[in-house]
Amino acid sequence: MKVDGMRLKELRRERALSQRELAQLSGVSYDAIAKLERGRREAQPRTVRRLAEALGVEPGELMKGD
Repeated sequence: MKVDGMRLKELRRERALSQRELAQLSGVSYDAIAKLERGRREAQPRTVRRLAEALGVEPGELMKGD
């Protein structure tokens, strides 16, 4: 799944979270979050759900519109 890295970063920063803090909250690795934010990795649906839940948003808010 294509995650909108800029949106992920924006939401994380709005909540004053570091990548490591988001990793702890979501159960997604720091490395995966860093790569998603830079657009260097695609995400599994489970990863998107975990990040969305940790950020308090719907999964669709993290997806890149085509």
